[in-house]
Parts: sequence; C-alpha cells; structure tokens
Amino acid sequence: METFRWLWDTEALNSLMAGAPTLLLLVSIVICIAILSKGADWMVDGVVELATRTGLPKIVIGATIISLGTTMPEAFVSVMAAWMGNPGLALGNGVGSIIADTGLILGLACVLAPIPVNRFILNRTGWVQVGVATLLVIISVYALASTTGEPVLHRWVGIFFLILLAAYMYMTYRWSRQDPVSSEENDSDAGTTNAGTSLAMIAGGLFLIIAGARLLVPGASEIAFRIGVPDDVIAATMVALGTSLPELMTALASIRKGHPEIMVGNIVGADVLNCLFVIGAAAAVRPLSIPSNFFVFHFPAMLIILYSFRMFISMNRGGWFKKWQGVWLLSVYVIYVVLQYALNIEIPG
Repeated sequence: METFRWLWDTEALNSLMAGAPTLLLLVSIVICIAILSKGADWMVDGVVELATRTGLPKIVIGATIISLGTTMPEAFVSVMAAWMGNPGLALGNGVGSIIADTGLILGLACVLAPIPVNRFILNRTGWVQVGVATLLVIISVYALASTTGEPVLHRWVGIFFLILLAAYMYMTYRWSRQDPVSSEENDSDAGTTNAGTSLAMIAGGLFLIIAGARLLVPGASEIAFRIGVPDDVIAATMVALGTSLPELMTALASIRKGHPEIMVGNIVGADVLNCLFVIGAAAAVRPLSIPSNFFVFHFPAMLIILYSFRMFISMNRGGWFKKWQGVWLLSVYVIYVVLQYALNIEIPG
C-alpha cells in the first residue's frame, strides 16, 4: 500500500517527481498526455452512446454526469483540506476553477471551432451558473460587512449549497425532457452499445483523465523548476492547468469528434458544481475563511467572465458562439493570470 501512496499523497508525489531523472519526467509527460487523450475519447464516445440510448441531450449529460466526474477530485481535495485545517484551499479551488473553465477552456474552444448555443438549456442552466456564483459573492460580502474579524462561510452556507446542488441536478433532468430540439436530435441517432457499456466507457475515461492529470501536472512543474522558471509563474500556470485539465481534455476531444455541446454542458455544469459541490461540501465540513484579496481580485474576475458568458448566450440568436466572444473570455483570463504574477497576488488553490 505504501508503494502507491503517491496516488493520494501530494507531498509523496512531489518527492517522487523531484527524485526522478529529467528524461524519465519527459517520458512520463508524453505517456500522461496519451492517457489523457485516450480517456477523453472514451468518455466522449460513452456520452454520445448514452445520450442516444436514454434520450437525454448530450449537453445535459455533460452538465451532470461528466461535470460531476471532472469536479470530483477537486471536491475530494477541498473537503480533505478543510477537514485537515486548511479551509482556504477549498475556496481557492472552487473560484479558481470557475475562472479557468469559463475563461480559458470555453474561450479557447470558441476561438478554435464553431460552438452551438442550445438556448433552451443554456437559458436555464446558464442562469443557475451565474446565479450561484453571484450568491456566493453576496453571502461573502455580507459576511465581510457583518463581522469585525476575517469573514467566514459558515457550515449553514455549505449545507444550503448542497441542497441547491440536489435541486439543480433534478431541474436539469426535468429541463432536458422538455427540450424538443435535443429530443429530435437524439431520436435521429442510432446507438451501437447498451447503456451499461456507455457508462463503463464514461467511468473508464474519467479514471484515465484524472490519473493522467494527477501525474502530468507535478511532472511538468518539476521540469519547469529545473529549467529556471520562477516559482510564482509555475503556480500561476500549473494551478489552473491542474484544476481544469479534465475539462480541457474533454473539450478538445468533444470538438475533435464533432460534439462540442458536450463541452459546453461540462463547463456550465462544472462551474455550478465548483460553487455548490466543491465549496459547499468543504464549508459543510469546516467553516471557510475568505481572504481579503478575493473581494478585490478573484471574485470580480469570476463575475466578469460569467456575466460575459451569460450576455453572449442572450446575444447569440443565430445558434452559435462567435469567435470574438472566445477571444474576449480568453483575454480576460490571460489578464487575470498576468495580474496575479505582476501584483504577486496569492493563487487560489
């Protein structure tokens, strides 16, 4: 058991990478990229087959099953961090991932390929996405105004968020059954595997993506350190990569295979889950302190990106996101990362 301690122990994993030869690290990175790619392929194929068999829209499966799977590692890390006395990590994980998912991944996807806008689903889940983030900021500002010390997200906030999460999952399923466009699309497909096999493909793909990301990020960080990249630059780039790599690989695979709606659903669902699941579960375990830089930097960046995305959904009546909209989201994210480095602002997570 001690041999595989690095699977869950970050310090053991970093020690393992620090002691490995550079050539071995390079080989492991290549292998991890191949694992990530194969895992993403399996998962996208499984989603397409499951959508065909169950009649659920692909965007909804992306917003529920896939986003739940890709945010599970962050939720586990955040809950364990809160339990072990480092609650600030949970808030940073959740907010930082929302910014990276929507700014970096969705922005990059809109630049690379035409991304469809399912207005029926996104006009509902999109409002939940921006609504729960706004609710988080409002509660945080109230905590700041109502206390003389450091503001805190109390346990009742975490429990309330988990209740909202259950309601979101149920309503997303209800909305999917009311969407005539998605139902017609799925009725026209012909599936080749049963639902059990599709779920196995999704689960296997998620496992490969999570395992590959677990090894790739510390290996790449160690190589960057050895060639002289400053620690704060590594943090500003690798933290975002580490928390959003599953969503990024899913996005690239879904675009490559011609199912970009899976990516959109995954991003929207992951944003909701990062707020309600990652932050909610951690706060339910132990109250989360809110550092002051969240109010002046991280929260504003999150809201700018999410409200921009919400505005783009309303604007795009032609059925597609525009390339310039992707450029805007990507630019806001790049400015956010550059300012973190330039102003030496603590990196979330």
